[in-house]
Amino acid sequence: MTERQRPSTSRRSLLAGMSAGLSLAAAGCLGEESESIAPVSLDGERACDECGMIIEDHPGPVGQVHFEDDEPEGGRPGQFCSSTCTYTYRFDAEDAGRTPLATFLTDYSLVDQEVFEEGSDTMFSSHVERDAFSRTTDLTVVARSEVVGAMGPELIPFSEEADVTAFVEEYGGESMPAEDVDRSTLEAL
Repeated sequence: MTERQRPSTSRRSLLAGMSAGLSLAAAGCLGEESESIAPVSLDGERACDECGMIIEDHPGPVGQVHFEDDEPEGGRPGQFCSSTCTYTYRFDAEDAGRTPLATFLTDYSLVDQEVFEEGSDTMFSSHVERDAFSRTTDLTVVARSEVVGAMGPELIPFSEEADVTAFVEEYGGESMPAEDVDRSTLEAL
């Protein structure tokens, strides 16, 4: 009886090991595919997939999300007029079972932003060129600062810690890794 149980246990171990290996292999492939994705320029008359506003006509950070299934965007990434719209759309898509492969936001460490006042609001210029974006995995965002964007209160992204520190000293707010943003972060804006 004991000898019979060993092959069964061995088979279970083998199957569990194969399953884990396949999962890791799939995750590795997805990671490689994700790493090869590059941002695109969001210039021209491109409309935000979340709110419909023309992206380059509005101030502040913009974003894009590349999905595994390329739908309903028709083979292009989701494109957004603000970091708030970017996250809202991505969260809704994930809730619907879609898989984001890469999310990019304007990286204010890469661009020479203009700061301007509109009424009582402080705003940063928008940057829609492809080399103005970084992956959210490489970014820190500042929430609840004095700087607003296209949709009002905004998450302002940076890749350099020194830029985050300087921004918070001048405009206030709280910093956090961009990958830690969730729905409650957006609601707190």
